[in-house]
Amino acid sequence: MMPALHGQPREDEVEFSAIRARGAGGQNVNKVSNAVHLRYDIAASSLPDAVKARLLALGDARISGDGVVVIKAQDHRSLERNKADAIERLRELIEAAARVAKPRRATRPTRISQRRRVEGKLQRGQLKALRGKTGGHAGD
Repeated sequence: MMPALHGQPREDEVEFSAIRARGAGGQNVNKVSNAVHLRYDIAASSLPDAVKARLLALGDARISGDGVVVIKAQDHRSLERNKADAIERLRELIEAAARVAKPRRATRPTRISQRRRVEGKLQRGQLKALRGKTGGHAGD
């Protein structure tokens, strides 16, 4: 058994169940269970601990309170395509959690950029001052 890569869930860790799809589709919807529920237990997975922690901290609606990812795929008419769609969506979720944001380093604006900002504000203020009422009174 190979360990899971950062964005690759292992096949034996993913649990599928076929369900009936909802919505339009004619008789096919009523007769065939071609939608898929994918379940992926984060804690029991072979993902690195850091990725597990970030995945649980995502706050995604597809992650239940007990740390199980539940994805429902029903866009396609075939069970195989819905399975592939569910796995792809799980892979994208794991890849999003595997990406570590580069820490931002605080920097100071340069003196010239500060000057440009103030000059722009002054020009904008002068333009707005021209929109005001003129000195004459209309009622006189």
